[in-house]
Amino acid sequence: YAFDFSVWELWGALLHGGRLVVVSYEVSRTPGAFLDLLAEHGVTVLNQTPSAFHQLAQADASGPRRLALRLVVFGGEALRLSRLADWYRRHPDDAPVLVNMYGITETTVHVTYQPLTRELVTGAAASVIGTGIPDLRTYVLDGALRLVPPGVVGELYVAGAGVARGYLGRPGLTAERFVADPY
Repeated sequence: YAFDFSVWELWGALLHGGRLVVVSYEVSRTPGAFLDLLAEHGVTVLNQTPSAFHQLAQADASGPRRLALRLVVFGGEALRLSRLADWYRRHPDDAPVLVNMYGITETTVHVTYQPLTRELVTGAAASVIGTGIPDLRTYVLDGALRLVPPGVVGELYVAGAGVARGYLGRPGLTAERFVADPY
């Protein structure tokens, strides 16, 4: 059993010698103040929902700050790639690198990742979730748990060490949602 994003946000920084910057609620809801905080503290890795980043990008457009960001990780909701076009007009592909991550609570945060580029953002018709992270296996299956060919509609199944053991105190729901890896 586990809780979600805070695991990655807290321990990712601390286990790799980084500094964890705790942001007040008020600053987190004020894009200009949040940008100032990122610049002041030299934040290098930022995790954001796409909608929060869109507001941050708008504040950046109205008065860019000198940011130390190396990596921005998106998660928590679908990413509309077209909303990043303005960001890429002002920033190069690698300063910072933007990464879309797809995940569900049952996998203790992330399942797939997709590094983004200006070319991908302008050429893709829909959000792209990328490729699976190393401790998980992903399958697109039909209703009988059979693999479907590329391009055929199915349901995403996830297996591997990163999948949770179940829902705490909810054995019925666990039995329904956590199926054995068919492959």
